[in-house]
Amino acid sequence: MKMPGAQFAVADSVKIQDYLLSTTHAVGQTKARFFARLGFKASKWEELQAQLLALALSADAELAESTGFGQKYHIRGIIRGPTGRVGGVLTVWIIRHGERRPRLVTAIPVAST
Repeated sequence: MKMPGAQFAVADSVKIQDYLLSTTHAVGQTKARFFARLGFKASKWEELQAQLLALALSADAELAESTGFGQKYHIRGIIRGPTGRVGGVLTVWIIRHGERRPRLVTAIPVAST
């Protein structure tokens, strides 16, 4: 199934720059190293944003947990970095209660299959 509202998905610049691509964030720094190996940089965060949004549109979603904030979805797939290298990711999205727009929660490196 496709994620509801995928065409309206949001991958916030702060989430990408200050978390996924941050080499100093306590949790994000390991993710930043993964994304750096694919060629993504904080100064060109839009490149990672475009890949994550494209994945949200094209790949199938799995219904995940429902929380007090909203319904989560998992989307797994392959992204291609600016260098041409590829890597597997699990993205987590949430549609908050009362909203229709999915928001990126995180992107986790996974083994490519």
